[in-house]
Amino acid sequence: MPAAQRVTQSKKILQTALDRISSKGYANTSMRDIADEAGVALSQLNYHYKNKEGLFMEAIDMTIQTYMKELEAHVMTGNTPKERWQSFIGYFRKMLLDNPKLFKVLFDFVSMALWSSAYGDKLNSFFRDIATLIEKNILLDNHLKNKIKKYNTNAIAQMLSSALLGASVQFLLNPSEMKLLNALDAIELIYE
Repeated sequence: MPAAQRVTQSKKILQTALDRISSKGYANTSMRDIADEAGVALSQLNYHYKNKEGLFMEAIDMTIQTYMKELEAHVMTGNTPKERWQSFIGYFRKMLLDNPKLFKVLFDFVSMALWSSAYGDKLNSFFRDIATLIEKNILLDNHLKNKIKKYNTNAIAQMLSSALLGASVQFLLNPSEMKLLNALDAIELIYE
């Protein structure tokens, strides 16, 4: 099989795995399900990814890269820290309304990370990267930095990212409760 075809098949398998996890969840996804939906032999999954853990590690990497790329792009659209924060929150709101499956995949991976140190290392790194993004692009503004100077800015960034993720989980559990999305706006209290 030519290298280009292997890459295409590998990407198709990976995308199928992500689609399956986002619609059925990790617990309800088997390698056989992924192979059937991707239209490949089960042995091809093992060829490309060695085992289920290898496939899901790649899926976690792809999900994290997607999130970070999009979060960085949204943070950079604002000129001031407050505008960057509003854009950051806007991303969460838009994704929760337009693409909740991406969040479901992330939270399924978080659940898996509670039981696997390999997955846990990847997710911990991702959460640290989000906190660093918030800290560097939002909290290190001189006006805001003076206001919160008695606190560690990284700890505040971790608290803010945790609040966003927590509100996101609550909304996914009860999407008819639109006021949960308004909770995202309440985090702007740091600017008052």
